[in-house]
Amino acid sequence: MWYAIVDIETTGGHAASNGITEISIYLHDGDKIVGHFETLINPGQHIPAFITGLTGISNEMVRRAPAFSEVAERIFTLLQDNVFVAHNVNFDYSFIKHELSRCGYELDTKKLCTVRLSRKVFPGLTSYSLGKICGYLDIHIEDRHRAGGDARATVTLLEKLIQNDTTDSIKKFLKKTSKEQSLPPNVPREHYERLPDLPGIYYFHDQRGKVVYVGKARRIKKRVSSHFSNNSTAKQKQDFLRAIHAITYEVCGNELVALLLESHEIKRLWPEFNRSQKHYEPKFGIIQYSDQRGINRLAIEKIRKNSRAMAYFETITECHNRLKVMMEEYELCPRLIGVATAPESCIDEHCACRQGDKKIIEEYNRKVVPAVAKLSTRESFVILEEGRTSRESAYVVVENGQFTGMGYMPLDELRSKKLTLENFRDISLYKENFNIRSILSNYIENHPERVIRFS
Repeated sequence: MWYAIVDIETTGGHAASNGITEISIYLHDGDKIVGHFETLINPGQHIPAFITGLTGISNEMVRRAPAFSEVAERIFTLLQDNVFVAHNVNFDYSFIKHELSRCGYELDTKKLCTVRLSRKVFPGLTSYSLGKICGYLDIHIEDRHRAGGDARATVTLLEKLIQNDTTDSIKKFLKKTSKEQSLPPNVPREHYERLPDLPGIYYFHDQRGKVVYVGKARRIKKRVSSHFSNNSTAKQKQDFLRAIHAITYEVCGNELVALLLESHEIKRLWPEFNRSQKHYEPKFGIIQYSDQRGINRLAIEKIRKNSRAMAYFETITECHNRLKVMMEEYELCPRLIGVATAPESCIDEHCACRQGDKKIIEEYNRKVVPAVAKLSTRESFVILEEGRTSRESAYVVVENGQFTGMGYMPLDELRSKKLTLENFRDISLYKENFNIRSILSNYIENHPERVIRFS
């Protein structure tokens, strides 16, 4: 097995919408170069002016160049059964694998990233870009930002890495069990290795340390690994992988605390790649009003700016489902709570929806009171969940209907106390948001046995 050192130039940063304009492949047996292939490629699309400014490759230059399909077989032959080597290997690999797949060739070979390998063999440098690492190692790059010049410089870099690899890093990187082939180029392996397979949240940081993504998981390490296992050709995924330079985490002990903490941190940090939860706002709500006859009614309302509702939901179906549960539990009229409109939907001939009698209306209104109280609860309670160790319990505090925070308590202390709200004041304070409210509502409905209510 030889090394196939690859560099490509492209029309843009992701394979799904862009094409290759130039490719250079050097075959190396570990001692010397044993083969070389290089060509311009007609990408079948316009080359943007800024790309031409960077690489020098113009639309005119590639007009008569072969299409990728014309050289696909040659490229596949050179790469298959050899170690695919590149500086930020997953970028080049994603483009070439994508193009080969379109031509009927499925590339499946070992990968070696000279960014990651340089971090291991030459630790402590301020930057591991090709230009910077070559400057540090006194490697001359001829024709920078052209496939041939960058690929030849990467060959020399690989040779220096082989010469200075005193800990068999290359051999370790190429093992099937190694994560080095899938981890983003700038993430230190030790950041991944120290991740626990426990419930909690994790943070991805950029080069400046800024958090660009927050996630939650039942098993942190497994979830983080899944982000990197699919080398998608989409722009969003490629930008995401390039942005990650560090990983940190916080163990939570259980999924509920992880969910709540994730939601709070997304709202607090506003990470670039957390697109969905950043903009999470409820679309519908349940309101109460009194009609012209004085009947207390419930209805579904689309949430607008400054709307006030007793409960908020993402979909209108969730609103209907909650109202149907209330209808059965408190014997409410389907017509008077917005579940149905047809007269025959209410089978009670003496219902307030049919009768104008004052006593019937008053009796119905009395049934609405506890339903509304439950829907717009202002009660105080604590949710007990598993802690970070077997010797503690996690708790979530809701006071007067408002989520206030979370904490941990030793099980011995928890069992020895008469439980009151005052026992749970040692908490980390968090700000409630609509998503947190929804998480807690769903949890309470599914796990009522874990809720301790206080009058």
